[in-house]
Amino acid sequence: MPPPLIFKLRRWWKIMKSQAKYLDYGFTLIELMIVITIIGIIAAVALPSYQQYVESTRRTTAQGDLLELAQFMERRYTNGYDYREADGSAPALPFTTQPRQGGTVFYNYGFQGAVARNAFTLQATPANGQTNDDCGWLRIDQAGVRTSESGDAECWR
Repeated sequence: MPPPLIFKLRRWWKIMKSQAKYLDYGFTLIELMIVITIIGIIAAVALPSYQQYVESTRRTTAQGDLLELAQFMERRYTNGYDYREADGSAPALPFTTQPRQGGTVFYNYGFQGAVARNAFTLQATPANGQTNDDCGWLRIDQAGVRTSESGDAECWR
């Protein structure tokens, strides 16, 4: 009568354990190069997309800041029917950079041209890491007309 199956499996297990100490563990150079290549391809695709997303986020913040500054100017106008100071000069804006708390500046805010009694144009000029943005500067005037350096209507969306 042949030995039961359990004895055969035990014998097989002992043989496998004795041979396991001769096996090499680790990765081959080819396997490592394949993994590094895949990581490089993913990074090459992801990094430009991420940078574009960051620029878009900063631009959206600048748009909101320009709208806030335009509202500031409208409040001035409702108080005295004049956007200017009493001496005829441009008023001081409540903030002139993005971010407001300090750190690396991505936009500078100011007036484009002179401020008239009944007209003004605010401009956000990109700085530092935002200078590569395709839209360039952003402007808004007293009538709410929004423009950009590139002329692309998508820059204000």
